[in-house]
Amino acid sequence: MAVDYGTKRMGIAVTDPLQIIATPLTTVHPKESILFFENYFRSEDVSLVVFGEPLQNDGTPSESNVPLQAYINLFKKKFPKMTIAMMDERFTSRMALNAMIDAGVKKKQRRDKSLVDRTAAVIILQSYMQKAGI
Repeated sequence: MAVDYGTKRMGIAVTDPLQIIATPLTTVHPKESILFFENYFRSEDVSLVVFGEPLQNDGTPSESNVPLQAYINLFKKKFPKMTIAMMDERFTSRMALNAMIDAGVKKKQRRDKSLVDRTAAVIILQSYMQKAGI
């Protein structure tokens, strides 16, 4: 599972049981996310959650990293046995928009920020899977 964290929305993507392809799952508000994860983890086998890590161009953490780290601390308290990984999320929103354009998604649909967030989560998960050799 991958999470594109934002203070307004979190895009979530998952992979199939064989870990071949990442697909968008949903978008949730951070305040509703812990309940979402509790329910999802009860019904699905998730062994790892990859969070997109907001970095600046020079590789140092961006200002967005502060609320993300606070959220990850809460996540770890609620799900202490869940393995967490971080993946560079630089340019994923731009890549998501480009992918949507390439796929022929209409301009009106591309304005849907939740669709962009879900697609960015897919890119984060695919990047992690490639890097890990999955």
